[in-house]
This record gives sequence, C-alpha cells and structure tokens, in this order.
Amino acid sequence: MASASGFGTFTQAEYAQRLAGVKSRMEKASFDLIICQDPANMCWLTGYDGWSFYVPQCVLVHLREDRPIWFGRAQDARSARLTTGLPEKNIVPFSERLVQQSVEPPYDELAQLIRSRGWGNARIGVEMDAHYYTARCHAHLVSGLPDAHFANNHDLVNWARLVKSEAELALIREAGAICTHAMKRGIEKMRPGVPQNHVIAEIYQAQIMGVPGAGGDYAAICPLMPVGEGTSTPHLTWSDAPLPDSGLAILEIAGVRRRYHAALTRTVHFGKPPQVLVDMAKAIVEGVDTGLEKARPGYTAEEVEAAWQAVLRKNGLKIAAANASATWRANSSSSTEHGDWKPVTDERSCRQRNR
Repeated sequence: MASASGFGTFTQAEYAQRLAGVKSRMEKASFDLIICQDPANMCWLTGYDGWSFYVPQCVLVHLREDRPIWFGRAQDARSARLTTGLPEKNIVPFSERLVQQSVEPPYDELAQLIRSRGWGNARIGVEMDAHYYTARCHAHLVSGLPDAHFANNHDLVNWARLVKSEAELALIREAGAICTHAMKRGIEKMRPGVPQNHVIAEIYQAQIMGVPGAGGDYAAICPLMPVGEGTSTPHLTWSDAPLPDSGLAILEIAGVRRRYHAALTRTVHFGKPPQVLVDMAKAIVEGVDTGLEKARPGYTAEEVEAAWQAVLRKNGLKIAAANASATWRANSSSSTEHGDWKPVTDERSCRQRNR
C-alpha cells in the first residue's frame, strides 16, 4: 500500500502520463536511458519519498521499460515499496556494506544492473547539475560502462515537471494557504525585543501544523530572516539576538503540502519608517501587481519582468533581485507591550510565489 506522501497522492494514470512525457523528451534528445538522482525528480516520476538523498540513489527511465526502476540503499528499499507503487522487480537495493565505502561505491552495482539489463551500450543521460550526483558517482558509472555513451540531459525531467497538473495545482494552493498562515504568525510575533529564534519557532510550528484540512510538511529551505544591516544580503538565517527597536528585517519562508512548495517574502520595519521606504513599498506593490497582470497564458517570462521593471524605472528605482516585498512598520510604543502594528500596504500584496 502506498502512503499518502508518495504514490497515493496521485493516480497511476498521472504517473503514466508523466513517464510518457519524459520518454518523448528522451527520444527527441536521443537518449535510451536517463539516470535521475535529483530527489525531486525521483519523487515526481515514482512517488518516492524518503529522507535518504545523502547516500547514492536514483531512478532509471528506459525507453523500452513500462515503469521506472528505483535504485538505492537496502534499508531504504522499504520506503520505495511504501511510497512508489513500483513492482518488486523495479525496486533494486544496493548492498548495505557499500554505504560510505571508500573502495567499492554503490554506483559500481548500478553499472552492473545496467549491464545485466542489456543496456551496456546505451545512450545515457545523466543529471550533471543535480546536487547529489557526485563526481565520484559519474566516474564509476563511466568506468563501469565503457561501451555506453554519456551526456548531460540538461534538466530534462525538470522541464517535464514545469507544467503542473490540476492535482499538483491543488497541492500548491494548499501550500500557499499554509505559507500565508505561517507568514502572518511570524509577523505577529515580530516585536522589538523579541528574540529572533522565537519568531522562527512560531513560523516552524505554523508551517508543520498547516491549516484546516491540510497539514504541512518540511520545507526545502529553512526560514530566512536577515535583520538590520543583514538585510543588505538575502540569504542569512537568524540568531537568538533580540529584534531591534528600529530598522528592517526580512522574512522569506515556504509553505509545503506533500512536497509542493509556495514561497513568500515580506519586509518588516520596526519603528516609523522613513518616507523613502514608504514610497518604495508603494512602488514595489504597484510593480508586483503590474507584473501579475502579465503572468497569464500567452505572455513570456521576459514580458512579465519587463512590466515589473518599467514600474520601478518610472519611480526612479532599479532592483535586480527576482522578487520584492511589501514593507510593513511596527510603531514601538511605551504605552503598550507590543506597540501599534500597522501595514503600509494593503492585503492585495500578499501573493504566493510558487517554487
């Protein structure tokens, strides 16, 4: 039986449609076989959902095979049985003794598997940019398959994943609801003097609890929260230092539903913001709304970006980053514990950005 986190999330017909689309791309690229080590691609093709990407594992797709083949650590084969719905013959574990082995890596057994299927001289596409497809994995595949022809598949499966099905869109919408909920909880917690890690704890609790009817999952990215001078760079996390009485902070988080993400960024200002920031916030909201009007079938991503940049230029701004945030302010007050908390912009700016 497949778990709700894996094969049971989608129908067999949807998985078959995904596989057919990938095979069509393989034919156009002249591949007989592709080896997918990207965890997201493994999940999308089979439903596999295990926290096991830190050891060699992959999914094989061959033009003449009806179903993909899962290859991974022996103790994780049970995860494949629970989450993929693949037949037993398509779940191939490697020997447990090969885990972190300095002499015999698991991909030697993968090369043996490929040869045993009669694919030793195949045209093989590999994911050269996948984080967990290491140089060592590739070297042992190439040496173990001297008659094969290897090439980078240039994110072939990633491109196949780009157009989402209705079932996927439903999960992304639920992820968006979780993200909005977690962001609101985080902003409500952000007050001068509150330790930064307390804000993050609130966000994590909201992310995992989810919303009614849709529990949350772990995210591929931890919450990012640069504060003060840290807002000059986007990818800082948090500390246990208290939030300041005055200045900026940025929150970037995701909501996740069965591995499908919706991400959102917001900028917060403590104390009364300078007028230049108030004006910038208004321009950014206008630019985002203008870009969203172009984010429709028939427009290119370049046209969406151009619409957004045109509004910025009109307001004398130039921002190279891919996304911008509405600015909020917290007016610290000695008469109340948390101060008067008021958004500069209206709720229209609270949009989810899907990943």
